[in-house]
Amino acid sequence: MQFIDLEAQQRRIRGTIDKRIQKVLDHGQYIMGPEVRELEAKLADYAGVKHCIGCSSGTDALLMALMAMSVGPGDAVITSPFTFIATAEAIRLTGATPIFADIDPETLNISPSEIEKAIKAVTEKKSSAYPLPKGFHGSAMVLKGIIAVDLFGLPADYDAINAIAEKYDLFVIADAAQSFGAEYKGQKACASASISCTSFFPAKPLGAYGDAGAVFTDDDELSKKLCSIRVHGQGVDKYNNDRIGLNARLDTLQAAILLSKLDIFPDEIEKRQRVANRYTERLSRLPNMKCPEVPHGYTCVWAQYSVQSDRKQLIQSRLAENGIPTAVYYQTPLHLQQAFCFLGFSPGDMPVSEAASNNIFSLPMHPYLEDEQIDLICGIIKEAL
Repeated sequence: MQFIDLEAQQRRIRGTIDKRIQKVLDHGQYIMGPEVRELEAKLADYAGVKHCIGCSSGTDALLMALMAMSVGPGDAVITSPFTFIATAEAIRLTGATPIFADIDPETLNISPSEIEKAIKAVTEKKSSAYPLPKGFHGSAMVLKGIIAVDLFGLPADYDAINAIAEKYDLFVIADAAQSFGAEYKGQKACASASISCTSFFPAKPLGAYGDAGAVFTDDDELSKKLCSIRVHGQGVDKYNNDRIGLNARLDTLQAAILLSKLDIFPDEIEKRQRVANRYTERLSRLPNMKCPEVPHGYTCVWAQYSVQSDRKQLIQSRLAENGIPTAVYYQTPLHLQQAFCFLGFSPGDMPVSEAASNNIFSLPMHPYLEDEQIDLICGIIKEAL
């Protein structure tokens, strides 16, 4: 059994993929070719956003967004400690400092109330009021914005986060690397913040066959700036540069593959929901087992199906004995990782994130998982518990 079955998906659309790749080989525009523009238009239309700027990865999408918001040394940005490193890494790559706000215990997304606590501690320069990076209370650092993360395919609470940001004059960037295709109160993911970023890493619900990403915005000026940043900060042409930028262009071959996958994406989302529903139906009543929750008004695209149990190791061991793979996202919250040790955080600073890291693990999740396979997985878990 596979954790993510890209082979089954490829069998379904192999003919379309081959035709699109052959078309790219025929015209030879391998960087920023016509398929990139076609993909950007279709993605923007799908998300209900005016502009989509394709780029080389989800990490570069975040970095481009921060650069477009003029984040740099001396600045600080609030984000979640319970996510992949790319979110906080992008903040640090600009020279800014990440400030972590703990997560909601039900959704596992960044908690609006924790964001506000962190903001107040920053404003008052009181690390006693909320865990802040070492030395922050005496610094002249300026808090610029918030990166909200849509974890495991579920959008964050953008109404609450945007209200807090407006109150304190901060920007909001949505890290929708895991949620493209989900919905928040009638809006598609990538439509709830001034800038949204996503990833098309192969394992994502909509994934390329290599690294790829995109940035979304309704702001015309931000769109122009992002297009410039994507290509070394170019101005009227590539040899006249208006700013320092990146080499973050989207390969045409990846755009061609994504166009092929976008055709079946709505159907695959429905199939993912079927898998998630069956998991929840069979696991939610088991002891020592906490299934993911989707708040009213949200839909989840199920980038992962992650459960929590204080018997995680036993369950994973029993599943492995039966040839069923699992994964742990994320074993160590960012505030406790070596890469951020200079921030001076300690165990206990983000208790909800730390508890989730101890108990969480993810089960196989993809649109082509059969009912019998799901029932087998759930049966083994039930026996283990």
